Amino acid sequence: MKKLRANMDRYFDKLDEHWQALPVRKQQQYTLYFFVGYLLLTAGVIGKVVYDTGKPNDAINIRHIENPILKKNESPARLQDTVSTILKNRIYERK
Repeated sequence: MKKLRANMDRYFDKLDEHWQALPVRKQQQYTLYFFVGYLLLTAGVIGKVVYDTGKPNDAINIRHIENPILKKNESPARLQDTVSTILKNRIYERK
């Protein structure tokens, strides 16, 4: 973990050096481009939310929550190991 952190610190230091080596005007341009991209993305998401909530939806679909473990179909290849299947079934049968 310490090695990973050290590698990340070196990488970020190298990125910072590249950023500092750029002229100030270029840094301002890049910052402006990233801000405009972020602004467009935000406007798109807000527009999508407004569009989705503005659509009339008369049919509300309400159903019971189903247990996915009970619904799951096991493949025959997996059933060859009967010892683990029996143990797993005993665990799920306890209540």
